[in-house]
Amino acid sequence: MREQPNKKETNDSRRQFVKAASLTAAGFFIVPRFVLGGQGYVAPSDKVNVGMVGVGGKGRQNALDLMKLDDVQITAIADPGEYWDLANFYYRSIAGRGPVKRLIEGHYEDKTENFTLNEYLDFREMLEKEKGLDAICCSTPDNTHAFVTYASMKSGKHVYCEKPLTHNIWEARMIKQLTKETGLATQMGNVGHSTDGIRQTVEYLRAGAIGEVRETHSWVPASRWIPELRGLPTTGTTKPHGLDWDLWLGPSANRPYHEWYSPVTWRDFWDFGCGALGDFGCHDMDAATWAFELGYPETIEVFPAGFSNEHIAPYGEIGYYRFPENNTGKPIDLTWYSGGVKPPLHPSLPQGYQWPSRGTLFVGDKGIIVNGGDRVPHVFPESLATSMKQPKEVIPRSKGHFRDWVDAIKGGPAASANFEYGAHLTEITLLGVLSLRMRGQKIHWDSQNLKAKGLDAADAYIKEPVRPGWEMS
Repeated sequence: MREQPNKKETNDSRRQFVKAASLTAAGFFIVPRFVLGGQGYVAPSDKVNVGMVGVGGKGRQNALDLMKLDDVQITAIADPGEYWDLANFYYRSIAGRGPVKRLIEGHYEDKTENFTLNEYLDFREMLEKEKGLDAICCSTPDNTHAFVTYASMKSGKHVYCEKPLTHNIWEARMIKQLTKETGLATQMGNVGHSTDGIRQTVEYLRAGAIGEVRETHSWVPASRWIPELRGLPTTGTTKPHGLDWDLWLGPSANRPYHEWYSPVTWRDFWDFGCGALGDFGCHDMDAATWAFELGYPETIEVFPAGFSNEHIAPYGEIGYYRFPENNTGKPIDLTWYSGGVKPPLHPSLPQGYQWPSRGTLFVGDKGIIVNGGDRVPHVFPESLATSMKQPKEVIPRSKGHFRDWVDAIKGGPAASANFEYGAHLTEITLLGVLSLRMRGQKIHWDSQNLKAKGLDAADAYIKEPVRPGWEMS
């Protein structure tokens, strides 16, 4: 069960309830929600009312997934954008407040009499007016993840937020602490964490299927969206109809609208996104972090490939993490690659083997495990795979990434990618981004004080300045 807020008060309430029950002759009681569950608890028989913050490409996808759950109802949406044409991006859809409102209303109109979806530009107005909301699903650009999450949890809402959970390391610590304090049900959007494949991989590694592991490698083909970028736009372009550009910017510094910034290519700019590493690190370093219970890395060194500067993310990167803290008791080295770079082929692999376009490699003293995009563990050499004993299934299987979150809202176990775990995985990812933004300088990480030792210039990236009105406090 997830940690409950105000533990002493909750325990006192439970004792008072039990005492009252023992003194009453009646044998039937309706147990109050505050006794059964934590803050914002929703009874198992009730529907969970969800507000969507951000209904672009990913927000639209998340709405479709939530609408598959019969005990969930999306009742409000908020987005500064009215209409996003994403036909030429991997979302292959039309999104924004208008299209997604019609999509959601069309889904519910046959199930809920007189259903109307309320829409807002500013999610803060939605939080203020929509008193019936139980939870928030945040699918905004990276620079607003933390602010939306923080404000929503402060309002007592359970939160699902896309990865990376935050845009900087200080924010990750703040969200982790708030999660502990509130006991609200949370889930980060690294959906691969809920697959059977990653659970099998963790079980193989913890059972010692390939022996002692001292190194792991993760690679993705992702690169910059706009390869020719050499700097920030120097002029503006026509703003899309219905877009509140000031709200879209969120905590980031004001500037004229330019089509390079939205609706997807914002990831190329450090002010809004975190490049390929920020986009995929919480996916592809997840298995190693989970299996070995990785603590904070002591050193991080990530080198950019191709042009980058203080404003623009690189085309690709190669990076090196050193972890002294893990459940093996021995250091583990993690190497990260993006933009098409991959590790050299291992001698345990069969002749003619080619790496998958995206994957993770675990190197043990008996053999290796390779994950492709499905995260299913493939053991090499093949002789080891055929002779090894199958590890026991010890990690509970997921019912679905959103399903686990909704069950947690209703008093079930915490979702496995909850924000305490997700914030830590995000910090590991963002430490690599920090080195990238420092032009590949080696970070000696003082985790207790949130400092890059001897690099005072890193402070501006560890805790970034924000515009007035966007402070997390």
